[in-house]
Amino acid sequence: MGERSRLNLPNLLSLSRVALAMAFPFARDPVPQAALIVAAGASDFLDGWLARARHTASKWGALLDPITDRIFVVVAIATYVAVGALTVGQLVIMLIRDIMTAVGFVVARFVPSLQRVTFRARWLGKIVTTVQLIVLLAIPLAPVIVRPLVIVVGVLSVAAVIDYTIALWRARARA
Repeated sequence: MGERSRLNLPNLLSLSRVALAMAFPFARDPVPQAALIVAAGASDFLDGWLARARHTASKWGALLDPITDRIFVVVAIATYVAVGALTVGQLVIMLIRDIMTAVGFVVARFVPSLQRVTFRARWLGKIVTTVQLIVLLAIPLAPVIVRPLVIVVGVLSVAAVIDYTIALWRARARA
C-alpha cells in the first residue's frame, strides 16, 4: 500500500481528531468544548462511512481510526480531570475498556497462538465510545447527568471487555 492510499479522505478525517485533541485543552468555555466533541464524533462516524462508501477501507485506516479516537478521548478526559470536572476515579472508569483492550492487544502479540488473529472493532466497543463522547458533552452542557453516565460507561466497558475476550477466544479456536 503506497503513501497515497494512506492519505485518503477517510484517513485524513481520522487524523483530524489529533488536531481536535490538541485544541481541546485550550477550549475553556462550554460551547467550544462541545463543538470540538461534536466534531470528533462526526469525524469518527464519517471516516468509516466514507471508507466503506468509497471502497477505500484499509488496514491502515482500521488501525488509525481507533488510535485517533483514543487520543481525542484521553486528552479530553485528562483535560476535564485537570480542571476538576472529573475525578481520577471517573477517569479510570471512563478508560477501563481502553486500558484492558490495550493490555489484551499487547498480550496477544506475545502469545504465539494469537499472533495470527485479526482484531476487529466490535459493536459494544463502538457503543462505549459513543457513550464516552456523550459524557464528554454532558460535562460542559449538563453536569448533573455526568455521574450516572460514567456508571453506564463502566458497565458497558466491562461488557465490552468480556465481548472482546470471547471474540478473541473464538478467533483463536478458528485459527
